Amino acid sequence: MKKLALKKMVVKKIIHVDMDCFYAAVEMRDFPEYRNIPLAVGGDGPRSVLSTCNYIARRFGIRSAMSAIKAKQLCPELTIVHGRMAVYKEVSTHIREIFSRYTNLIEPLSLDEAYLDVSEATQCQGSATLIAKKIRADIFNELNLTASAGIAPNKFIAKIASDENKPNGQCVVPPDKVAGFVEQLSLKKIPGIGPKTFQKLQQAGFSTCHDVRASSIAKLTPIVGKFATSLYQKAHGIDNRELEVSRQRKSLAIETTLAADIYSEQECFAVIEQLLPKLLLRLHKIKGLTIVRQGIKLKFNDFNQTTVEQQSLAPDQQTYMALLAKAHTRAYKNGKQRGIRLVGLTLGFAEPSVDLHVNGQQMMLPSL
Repeated sequence: MKKLALKKMVVKKIIHVDMDCFYAAVEMRDFPEYRNIPLAVGGDGPRSVLSTCNYIARRFGIRSAMSAIKAKQLCPELTIVHGRMAVYKEVSTHIREIFSRYTNLIEPLSLDEAYLDVSEATQCQGSATLIAKKIRADIFNELNLTASAGIAPNKFIAKIASDENKPNGQCVVPPDKVAGFVEQLSLKKIPGIGPKTFQKLQQAGFSTCHDVRASSIAKLTPIVGKFATSLYQKAHGIDNRELEVSRQRKSLAIETTLAADIYSEQECFAVIEQLLPKLLLRLHKIKGLTIVRQGIKLKFNDFNQTTVEQQSLAPDQQTYMALLAKAHTRAYKNGKQRGIRLVGLTLGFAEPSVDLHVNGQQMMLPSL
C-alpha cells in the first residue's frame, strides 16, 4: 500500500487573523440599536442572500450565504441591513495597517481575514502568540472591533485554529502539538471539502483526519480525485504553501441576481448589455494583465449553474452572444426549460511564468 512520503520542511510562525462577524460587527459598533438583536447584512429582496450575521442570529441557525427568505423563516425577528462597503473597506485598510506594524509578509484573503508570517518578527520577543494578542488588542483599542486568531506552523492549521475560540479568542498549535490537533479533526472543517464531498467520504468510511491517515492516497483518489494528495497531507498537518504576498489576479467577473426568472435568450442578452459596460469599467482599473479567455455564467432556478468559456484576447460582445447561445441550450433539462435567476460575465487572465524551487533545508522547531 503506497503512501505519500512525508518530508519535514522549514517550520514557520503563521498567524491567521479573522474578524468576528465583520460586516455585522461594524454595523453594531456604529448603530447601538443593533447590538442586542439578531442582525444580518445583505439584501432583503426575495432573491437576496446574507453576507454575514451576528452571533445572536447564528443561534437560530442563520449563516452567511443563506437566502434572506430562509433566514426570516428561522428568525422572524431578524433585522437585515444593507451593507456599507465603503465603510468596511476603510476599516479593512486600518486593520491592514495594524498588521504591517508587525510584518510585511501579509496575505489578505478578504476584507476581514489574512495570513501573517511572523517567523522573522522581532516584536514581542519574537513570540507569535504575543504578537497575535497585541494585534487583536490594537484592533479593539483603535477600531472597537474584535478579532480571533490562530497561531501555527502553517496556513492550514492556523486557519482551522482561528475558529477554535471564536469570538474574540485565539488558539495556539505549536509544532509538537500539530499531530494531536488534527487527529480527530472532522474532514468537513478542511477547506475544499463541501457537504457533498464530505458525504462521499463518510460513505467510504472517512470522517476524521485519523481515518485518512490510516488509509492511502490511492484509496482517496476515486473519491476526491486530484485533491487526494492535498487531503492526505492536511490529515498529517502538512501544508507547505508559502504566503501569497503579491497576489496575481487570475480572473475578473461581474454578475447579477435577477428579481424574477427570465427564460429567453433575448432577455439574457439584455442583461449582458447592462453588465458589459460595468465589466469594462472594472477592467480599465486593472493594469498589466493579459486577457486569454472570456466566459458566461448562468444559474438556473433549481440553483444549478453552467459556465461556457472560450479563448479570447479582448472582451467582445459578439463572443458573449455566441457563448450565451451555447449556455442557453443548457436551460433545458428533462424536456423542460428552467428559469434563469443569475447572469454573469467572466474574463480570464494569463498566469505569469514562475521559477519554482524546493528548499530542502531543515531547521530547529521554533517556539510559537
